Amino acid sequence: MSVSSNRLFHVDALKALAAQVIVLHHLSVYGPVAQAMQALLPDLSALLFHYGRMAVQVFLVVGGYLSARGLSARGGLVSGHPLELIWRRYLRLALPFMAAVLLTLLCSELVEDALPELVPQSLSLAQLLSHALLLHGVLGHEALTVGAWYVAIDFQLFGLLLGLLWLARSAVGLPRAWRMVLGPCLVLLLCAASLYAFNLMPELDHLALYFFGAYGLGAMVHWLSLSRAPRLALAVLGLLALGALALAFRERLLLALLTAAALAVWTQRPSQGLRLPDWLSRMLAHHGQHSYALFLVHFPVVLLLNAWVEPQAEPLGAWAAVYLLAAWLLSNVAALPFYRWIEAPAARLRLKAAPAITALQR
Repeated sequence: MSVSSNRLFHVDALKALAAQVIVLHHLSVYGPVAQAMQALLPDLSALLFHYGRMAVQVFLVVGGYLSARGLSARGGLVSGHPLELIWRRYLRLALPFMAAVLLTLLCSELVEDALPELVPQSLSLAQLLSHALLLHGVLGHEALTVGAWYVAIDFQLFGLLLGLLWLARSAVGLPRAWRMVLGPCLVLLLCAASLYAFNLMPELDHLALYFFGAYGLGAMVHWLSLSRAPRLALAVLGLLALGALALAFRERLLLALLTAAALAVWTQRPSQGLRLPDWLSRMLAHHGQHSYALFLVHFPVVLLLNAWVEPQAEPLGAWAAVYLLAAWLLSNVAALPFYRWIEAPAARLRLKAAPAITALQR
């Protein structure tokens, strides 16, 4: 399969690495394989357990960067109608997500007797609807699959970013040049508010405000890279994040800052980046492209493999590492048909569904 020359390979690398780490994190948390790995390799298991989940910060920063590029590629005013844009984003996220939820529920039925602690404790129509609307966290419903919170937060973050940019565009009393600057300024202000205040309130972790600091860093990297003095502007952005770290050190924020710094370096010096072999570029493009599919589909694989292991009477011992490797490889294999038959068609479907939203706006 050919790889588009327009792909951002540094972004692919970050997405691919983050997705793989999250899969390994969940393999270190759930089921008898995780328990056996904790006995076999306690230090590695503790590392994956405590730090693997922070890979989500990479997705947040990259998500903000890509959303800013998509909504305002050259730093101009956002184009298109907000309802149409948010509808497209919803379909892009929600259709594959609900397919993964249904797949997880099916696997949960199969493994319920062996692994009752890993399956949802309850299931109702309201719960399914809240997941379909990406409101399960806001409504306080139990998640039906791991990572469900992130999908909902991603949608909230995109909507919040789009709302700020559209607010700037709607300020018709201001000159166009001012409105072009107003949008990124509003994003920067909310980013700072999140870094210095909202992200310090754990009770807000079901809302975009809690995570907008990392998301906003990614968005600002894109816009500041287009400025007349990009290095100075990016340095000021870095000082803003360092100030938040000095106020209250957070490992997750440090990772977000390092991710934003990597994006800034690659964005400023694309021609001076690493010259990767073609096979490595293709591999990064592949795994970056399939990262969302892997994120969604790996948990059913984890359920099935752990249920198969559970009936064994003998301790797993060194076999735990073999089973973990098998689950990791099978998860990556499962992501291929999931992307081809579910995620990619959903991406195409959003273009066909957009005119319906446009008609409602008239």
